[in-house]
Amino acid sequence: MSLPPEKASELKQIIHNHLIKMNIHGKIRDVLAETVREDLDPGRSSLSEEDILRALQRRGIVDDVMKDLHFSKAVCRPPKTTANLSNDCISVLPANVDPARRYLYLQVLGGKAFLEHLQEPEPLPGQVCSTFTLYLHFRNQRFRSKPVPCACEPDLQEGFLLEIHREGLGDGSKMADATTMLSICDPVHLVLIKRDTSSETTLVSSYFLDWRTVLSSPSGKTSIAVELHGVGSECKVTAGVLNMSLELYPPPSEILSPDIITTQRSLERQKTAEKERLFLVYAKQWWREFLEIRQENQSKLVKIFAQDENGVNRPVCSYVRVLRAGRLLESPRQAARFVSLLGLEKAPVVGGGGGGKQEQWCSLLAFLCRNKGDCEDHATLLCSLLLGFGLDAYVCVGTKPKGLAHTWVMTRGTDSTITFWESLTAHRYLHQAVDPDAPPLAPQPRPSYPYRTVGCVFNHKAFLANCQPSDALELCAFDFHNQSQWKVMSEEAVGSVCSPGSTTSLPPLPPLCGPSLEPSAASNQLELEMRYLVMEHRKDLGLATVWDDHLSYVLSSALAAYELERCTGTSCGNEEFQDAVRRAVPDGHTFKGFPIHFLHRNARRAFATSLRSPFCDEIVCCRGDRVRLAVRVRVFAYPESACAVWVMFACKYRSVL
Repeated sequence: MSLPPEKASELKQIIHNHLIKMNIHGKIRDVLAETVREDLDPGRSSLSEEDILRALQRRGIVDDVMKDLHFSKAVCRPPKTTANLSNDCISVLPANVDPARRYLYLQVLGGKAFLEHLQEPEPLPGQVCSTFTLYLHFRNQRFRSKPVPCACEPDLQEGFLLEIHREGLGDGSKMADATTMLSICDPVHLVLIKRDTSSETTLVSSYFLDWRTVLSSPSGKTSIAVELHGVGSECKVTAGVLNMSLELYPPPSEILSPDIITTQRSLERQKTAEKERLFLVYAKQWWREFLEIRQENQSKLVKIFAQDENGVNRPVCSYVRVLRAGRLLESPRQAARFVSLLGLEKAPVVGGGGGGKQEQWCSLLAFLCRNKGDCEDHATLLCSLLLGFGLDAYVCVGTKPKGLAHTWVMTRGTDSTITFWESLTAHRYLHQAVDPDAPPLAPQPRPSYPYRTVGCVFNHKAFLANCQPSDALELCAFDFHNQSQWKVMSEEAVGSVCSPGSTTSLPPLPPLCGPSLEPSAASNQLELEMRYLVMEHRKDLGLATVWDDHLSYVLSSALAAYELERCTGTSCGNEEFQDAVRRAVPDGHTFKGFPIHFLHRNARRAFATSLRSPFCDEIVCCRGDRVRLAVRVRVFAYPESACAVWVMFACKYRSVL
């Protein structure tokens, strides 16, 4: 287990004080003297460490120490412990493992055959290099490993303690027996992420591990080699192999035969395959009926299935689930802000020819661990969060003005108000349909949204295709009960393959993780780095730098107001900021300020980007009488390591013209 240095020192001090209180040194001397008298063979001159430890255990000294040793925080683990339970761990394990519950100890014993890194040189001590990080999700529990240098045989050595709890009403505190564990078809979702030297992340592999092979092991422990495959166009290519061991704690009293486990898996696969076959038959018939409604329907963008990162075709409704963020997000608009902070990256196309876009909708865990994805990933996550807040939300599939395919989110109010949410920017747009039958001179609403057409909408329960005469968004009505406007799929058919637990092929829904950084410390660190870069830049120009700390502090209120406006859409606090600036800038002086927003905390990248603006360059390179500079940085932390970074450069100087 990894602990911060101050916590490790505190833990050592607690144990040291406890041992002194028990007079442990005196007890050890007594046991040692007694052991020498009774147990030392005539032919041996000394006792080994094992002999002494065995003597202490036989006389109950070790048990006495452990029985009286208590910790106020979760620092203890069972004999098999989890390694590196980071901030990504959602379920807080108790200090002492509940003996009435069952646990799966999953140990990663290293990797091999990551051939892409075959020529990777050994990193020198202290050298910055690309790293691998392994993320896990199992039944509402999330973990991640320490980052290790990328190599052909990466040194991934980690242990993770996963609780196997029962789901029946009132059964949560009961230990899961072998039969119950056999019926738990939830896999362990493994996601391997590569982070390069510029902190850019790449999804290496996404793998669903069926852990139930351990149920047939006589000792409750087994070793396996997991072959990880690539993603997207490389989903059939092996990315590497992870050696693992699985162990049940405590070991089950009943051992299942391998045939029983194989039969259970086969039945689950058959049941899933039959449900998916029936849904495919229904979807084909539904599609034929849709095309027969009118000729124009053939050109509309109606998407029933989408490929995930492993190349598996899944109904689009399965990518949306009701997701509640607990205390991590306080409102739908804050949820939209959070989703917009996750980076945008389209799936790469090998060769890059033709300018085409490879479609790849990611499972939620892969999207969150990578911290970036395509517009479909953003839209499905935002829709899931809005559903969790109790809104009637749908993902819209359509096009933007230049005919580019795009997805966004729509909510329907109880008063039939239609609101569009752009998941990439958190902007909201009110929809007012144009009346095509209105007189030519009648005033018509002008659309403010950046969308042109809509072909279909869907969420976790419903799929509807637009069968109106035109799919132009400004002409569309969103009365889903009107069958002449929208063709609806059977909710029962959608639920048969998309509702939670309906099929074993659906990835489990991971919970969101809290922020992994402390905003104040991150803000201070980034501000110091920015000051250094400004000073170095001005030094190269032969200019001195004098800072105005009070002016820097005054800028804080503006940055807080900017972030609040991004979250709520309303501006506030501007009057107080302007008044404070007037008081901080003497008469006869000029004030200039330049705010800028980033999604990362790389100071050099941020500074280089800022200098591309002539306004910022004018401030940083300011010349004049009594020039005083100020810079303020505010980092706003969000779930899943997402952050909004606001930087404001400012200067004041005496006007001499």
